[in-house]
Order: sequence, then structure tokens, then C-alpha cells
Amino acid sequence: MFPSIRRTVAPLLLALLCLGGAVARADAPALGSMAPSFKLQDQNGNWHTLEEYRGKWLVVYFYPKDKTSGCTTQACELRDNIFAFRKIGATIVGISVDDVASHKEFAEMHTLPFTILADPTKQTARTYGVLVKMMGIFELAERDTFIIDPSGKIARHWANVEPKGHSEMVLKALEALQAAVPPPKKDA
Repeated sequence: MFPSIRRTVAPLLLALLCLGGAVARADAPALGSMAPSFKLQDQNGNWHTLEEYRGKWLVVYFYPKDKTSGCTTQACELRDNIFAFRKIGATIVGISVDDVASHKEFAEMHTLPFTILADPTKQTARTYGVLVKMMGIFELAERDTFIIDPSGKIARHWANVEPKGHSEMVLKALEALQAAVPPPKKDA
């Protein structure tokens, strides 16, 4: 593609994706299956694995790009509901294919109180089935959210979500999932 056309078309395609218009999509893991493992760095350069969240309810949300309107709306709504998520014992983790430095700037800019993981190799986005290719120009993570239960299984998946209002939807789904799980038996 000619460089001038690429400079014009690429931002338009990115904007389309951030508003929810995917072009291509792989298969995501099935409900009830074990969530794919990952080892990624957060916005501070610290490494995280899926296994460290075992025993907790985990919200993993994939998003296309730091500092874009839809991604900012989504992150800020999750930030604004952080105490409600914490009250029910849920942890939030965001993932995009941006690098650590971009995540650091994004998290600081919006005072995000949760972990954002960098997936520059795109392997995690690929294993979760959320990597999309935009007209052969670039690959980004689709805006998908997964709830992973304490045993590490996929309990809920939303594909290609609308950023506005999604935080409330995830919170309600988590509350319903937790209510459906019988409490642990106490020793007599």
C-alpha cells in the first residue's frame, strides 16, 4: 500500500475497530474450558501470570489501543466501579497489544487502579481468539471481556463489546455467577 494511503486509511480503520467494527476474528475459548495461560508485563514492567489469580474471580478485558476514545471510556468506567468489583472479590486485568510504556502513560493519565498487561507479541490475544487483522495492515485485540472463575475456567465471554455501560453489565454478571456457586463447606 502506498505510504500516503496507509497514513490515511490506517487511522480510520483503527477508529472503526475502537468503535466495535471488527474485520476478521479467530475462535475464542469455549465457556467452561480452562482459560489460556499467559505471562505478560504490566504498566510498571512487573510480570504477571494467569496462575497468580487462581482462587479469585477475574475479569480479563481485551481492548484495541491505549488513549483512544472507546478504550478510554471502557477503562474509566471500570475504574469508576473498582470498589464494587473489589467488594465482591473480583480482580480486573486489561490487555492490549500496546507496549509497557504506552500502558504506563495510559494508566497514569486516567489513574487506573488495576493492572494493564502488554501483549506486544500478540500471543495472548491470539490464544484468546481476540486478535483481529485490519485489512492486512496491522493486528489489534478485539474489545472482548472474559470472566474467569476461581478454578481458572471461562465463566462468561462478551465479544466485540460496547464500551459505554459494559462495566455495569460485567458487574451484574459476576454477581449472578457468584450467587449461583454454592458456598464452600465449613468443617464441622
